[in-house]
Amino acid sequence: MLDQDRKISENLPVIRQLDEGAINRIAAGEVVERPASAVKELVENAIDAGATRIEVAVAAGGKTLIRVTDDGCGISPEQLPLALSRHATSKIDGSDLLDIHTFGFRGEALPSLGAVGRLKINSRVKGSDAASIAVAGGEIGPVKPAALGQGSIVELRDLFYATPARLKFMRSDRAEMQAITDVVKRLAMAEPFIGFTLRDVTGGGEGRVTFRADGESGDLFDALHGRLARILGSEFAENALRIDADREGIKLIGYAALPTYSRGSSTAQYLFVNGRPVKDKLLVGALRAAYFDFLSRDRHPAAALFIDCDPQLVDVNVHPAKSEVRFRDPGLARGLIVSALRHALAEAGHRASTTVANATLGAMRPEPTGPARVYQMDRPSLGARTAAYQAQAPGLAERSSAWDSTPGAPLMETPVSGRVDVVEVPAESADEPTLEQNPLGAARGQVHENYIIAQTADGMVIVDQHAAHERLVYEKLKKQMAEKAVPAQALLIPEIVELSSAGCQRLLGHADALTKMGLTIEAFGGDAIAVRETPAILGEVNARSMILDILDELDDQGESQLVQAKIEAILSRVACHGSIRSGRRMRAEEMNALLREMEATPHSGQCNHGRPTYVELKLADIERLFGRT
Repeated sequence: MLDQDRKISENLPVIRQLDEGAINRIAAGEVVERPASAVKELVENAIDAGATRIEVAVAAGGKTLIRVTDDGCGISPEQLPLALSRHATSKIDGSDLLDIHTFGFRGEALPSLGAVGRLKINSRVKGSDAASIAVAGGEIGPVKPAALGQGSIVELRDLFYATPARLKFMRSDRAEMQAITDVVKRLAMAEPFIGFTLRDVTGGGEGRVTFRADGESGDLFDALHGRLARILGSEFAENALRIDADREGIKLIGYAALPTYSRGSSTAQYLFVNGRPVKDKLLVGALRAAYFDFLSRDRHPAAALFIDCDPQLVDVNVHPAKSEVRFRDPGLARGLIVSALRHALAEAGHRASTTVANATLGAMRPEPTGPARVYQMDRPSLGARTAAYQAQAPGLAERSSAWDSTPGAPLMETPVSGRVDVVEVPAESADEPTLEQNPLGAARGQVHENYIIAQTADGMVIVDQHAAHERLVYEKLKKQMAEKAVPAQALLIPEIVELSSAGCQRLLGHADALTKMGLTIEAFGGDAIAVRETPAILGEVNARSMILDILDELDDQGESQLVQAKIEAILSRVACHGSIRSGRRMRAEEMNALLREMEATPHSGQCNHGRPTYVELKLADIERLFGRT
């Protein structure tokens, strides 16, 4: 027995204190996942140092060289060794971890990088001499004199040479360079007044500039708009709605694109909290909820949104990489995003993205016929054009007497094909604004009994009559349902659904919201709930299946739109069946009435599935199609 006890004691694990080098390598595994992570940490340090210009140079996708140059405040020579010590930082004093106003605060980046690579820092504070310090594999060298203007140059070579196993997980140079570019662009969005330059110096020399964004000027919104146009492209800037809202100490600014400027993936969604790029499930869910009624499930909105609040209201010390945050009141942040975006989309009215017109022009562009140039005379006045068009109208001689007796009377003409209706709208009096001055213009014809052709002051509009009217009917149905409670249908025998304890509590926490949508649930004892009412518009439903789907959605996204989605899908089908059908001929007054209602109805620029309801073509673009430039 004693021998057995002695054997057990001999095999007991021994607790050891890890050395500083091992601790730093472990920390590097959390902070520095790949070269892009190192770039993020170093650029954030430069921003915290008050830099106005930051240049990033990388070689071999950051595997062999990362060099960040800035014109910030610098580090004094006596502070350089301390900067390479673990948990040493100038960002906070450690008294309050919820009062953080900088990107960095953990004091882990530089010692972690020095533990897995060859790190060298050259820095100079204004009014002092420049100094340099180097560290390789955790071994810190002495401070040496250096030659440098104000600011810092941080150079990291041979990343992960001290941890060879990590090198096996590196991707290709091109993939790592793409990740670095994405990091620099996100930080450039967060700081529009700072100039950023990214160089690929693979092969030596000055290399080539792969990204450049000079510091913007003007107010915050102008600077942000210019920076987003530079990074996300002019098309995003042209089709983005300005967002400016605040609620209970949380402010939301940024730009969100129109629904018709949607993307096939969520890669064009950029979210920031107090200037920090984050990937937060709560915020992504709120963005999706804001566009919920305007996009099909396979399309994603494009947006760059910035939340600013008192640091006490958000905890950024959730993850070493600081890419996740936790709000003190998550519902407040989510509600602000949803309401602000929906308000901006409603104010956009019938507006559709310019990319719709560009795609249309691209599809219509004729094949080049040669270098011959056609010179165009000055455009005649509206009156002269109208007279000329009437003079060139077919059958003028046969109808001239009728026109003379009833000037401006509507005329419906059906060609031999029976597929085009030419409409002449009644003339307006001189003191009334013409219909052409309206955003969607005046109806001039109907093509293939489905597309309305309207003339605007500077171009033309093609309207899909069925899709447009479907959206109008849908918006009316939604408004009626919002003004009245969703009708509920009581179940003859309540359906009992057994859940887990956590699932039951989570679902009951959303009971009030579900009741507003016509789904009434209540506790039934233990871990079961009773479903007493379901939305009447859904008809007969499998209550248990619906409850489980709602619970899955709550677990995944923190909120559920399943019931609302089912109800609105039915409203959409009702709107589809109750709208003007394709193939129906419309009178001039009907077409103009549809155009006016579109102008007055929010979200009429896209149908219930996110497709555009109309295309606007400028006269200059149409003339360019025919070489009349």
